Amino acid sequence: MKIGSRGSPLALVQARAVAAMLGLDDSAIVTFVTSGDRITGRLSEEGGKGLFTKELDEALLDGRIDCAVHSMKDLPTRMPPGIVLACVPAREDPRDAFIARKAKTLMDLPQGATVGTASLRRQAQTLHLRPDLKVELLRGRVETRLAKIESGAFDATYLALAGLNRLGLQQHVASVVDADAMPPAPGQGALAITAREGDEKTLALLAPLNITEHAITTTAERSFLEALDGSCRTPIAAMATIANDTLTFLGEVLTPDGRHCWRRRESVALGGDAPATARALGLKLGAQIKAEAGPLYTAHFGDQGW
Repeated sequence: MKIGSRGSPLALVQARAVAAMLGLDDSAIVTFVTSGDRITGRLSEEGGKGLFTKELDEALLDGRIDCAVHSMKDLPTRMPPGIVLACVPAREDPRDAFIARKAKTLMDLPQGATVGTASLRRQAQTLHLRPDLKVELLRGRVETRLAKIESGAFDATYLALAGLNRLGLQQHVASVVDADAMPPAPGQGALAITAREGDEKTLALLAPLNITEHAITTTAERSFLEALDGSCRTPIAAMATIANDTLTFLGEVLTPDGRHCWRRRESVALGGDAPATARALGLKLGAQIKAEAGPLYTAHFGDQGW
């Protein structure tokens, strides 16, 4: 079996973990430089999420690899024809980590401090909570962004706690962001393994890696994104959890300047078809927010949003 992966340190850690689950070594991993890896600006200005999967999708379809390991939040809501989401392995902590040298939390930053991020969601959430701060573009690998904070080029940034945990870089975390105050990106902390539709041998090998609870929660989050025509142009956050056979969902949409925020929270009992229940909840709440926020988005941002 050949496993496709981006070549960044974090992507390789994730691919090696999947290889180990399958009883394979690193020789099974084939690395790719994706269109997203070449971008130096904001993804929203270059084409969005599919830029991190395009080359891996092409390799899957022409048979150079048998499966591909992605960060779930990089996966488009609509899969390309011929490719399926084969499984969702164990999910790491989905929350954001706040990174700063002289402040423990966002609220501790001095007035006018500079927060670096390439995420429109994090930009909007930051400005919603602290409109006095400056938000400037900061992108690159985890190590690059940590170095920018250490050098003082920015006062603070955010990174996915999952990535820091997987890389063993937890010591850089000033605090874990409260997911109720600032929900993460849909699918954050989860891995998505894709494969060719109809490749029964590969799909059978991947099936035991699937964690039902995490497949259900990410289904709800991705459905919320789908209902909102979610792309990197719209700040969207979502987090679903399961306890006592009840799915609890929190989702929000913001304007990029953080001035407006629309939220929905709801819990539903998971019946016999839990994935369908999760999908229905995400679609319903996403549609509600889109109906409420749509006119304001159109008035203020035109095509910039959905």
